Amino acid sequence: MSTDLPGLDLAAAESHLRRERPGLITAPLTAELIAGGRSNLTYLVTDAAGTEWVLRRPPLGHVLATAHDMAREFRVISALGATPVPVPHAELLCTDPDVLGAPFYLMERAAGTVIRRREHAAGLGENGARELSNQLIDVLADLHAVDPESVGLGDFGRPEGFMARQLSRWRKQLDASRSRPVPELDALSERLGADVPDSGRPAIVHGDYRLDNVLVATDPLRIGAVLDWEMATLGDPLADLGLLVVYWERLAGIGDAIADDVSGMPGFRSAAELVARYAERSDVDLGRLSWYVAFGHFKLGVIIEGIHYRHTQGKTVGAGFELLGRMVGPLAKGGIAALEGEL
Repeated sequence: MSTDLPGLDLAAAESHLRRERPGLITAPLTAELIAGGRSNLTYLVTDAAGTEWVLRRPPLGHVLATAHDMAREFRVISALGATPVPVPHAELLCTDPDVLGAPFYLMERAAGTVIRRREHAAGLGENGARELSNQLIDVLADLHAVDPESVGLGDFGRPEGFMARQLSRWRKQLDASRSRPVPELDALSERLGADVPDSGRPAIVHGDYRLDNVLVATDPLRIGAVLDWEMATLGDPLADLGLLVVYWERLAGIGDAIADDVSGMPGFRSAAELVARYAERSDVDLGRLSWYVAFGHFKLGVIIEGIHYRHTQGKTVGAGFELLGRMVGPLAKGGIAALEGEL
């Protein structure tokens, strides 16, 4: 634990909390950076009594506030607190950038651990893996069943034309990251644009729902909380389901840099079984799911091409980044295969 971390002035945070929430903390505070986040900075904060919270703020040097909107994240987890969707309890939002140099929010530290690699899931056993699979898809169905108006999120996004805007957005991201020809990704983009489905009933969409974005608690085994709501909005629920299918089963063999094939371990449900369970729990029409799975391939392909581009510019360093560029072609080909019915 440290009292001095980049992006977190604990003395300033402590002063703000004591002023805004008297009695919440017992000074002094200590903190550590929680590894694993891809964007916003996340810290574990502990007070002198041993009580723990999680503090989230934008990355250092951030200039586009709308891309890392702390108020938006705080709003959605606050709204979902009274629903069946497990989220951390939202404690406090600070929009004054003078406190830490950027807006931030504080939430409870929810029970559970992140399962990101096979060794993290080794203790589940086949029965535990099966139950966790069921709970993961059930929570997604529960999220999509929440009436946005009933929890104060009726204006949280623009669901009309959602997938067309999503495709346009990720095409622009690809154009901004071009450093080489990516014909497979361009071909997938064209195929997707030629037949964008009409979205049905809008829902609260997480935006990056996958196994390693939830906390898994034990005794009893359960999902303790869904994390990383920075991409949440109102939109097409099949965007979440299609991307989950890609993460769950379709990355195997593409590379450990983006997947460790946890879901391929004994006991975990297949993607087809997850989709069937979702269909039982939801009124969402799954007839065009293959398009959304293909879009999930495209989205991930663009993200990885962006990382590859930044790596070639010397702006991103780390183990395995030099291999990511090789994965874009196979990802795009997987998306085309999905469009052709290979789910």
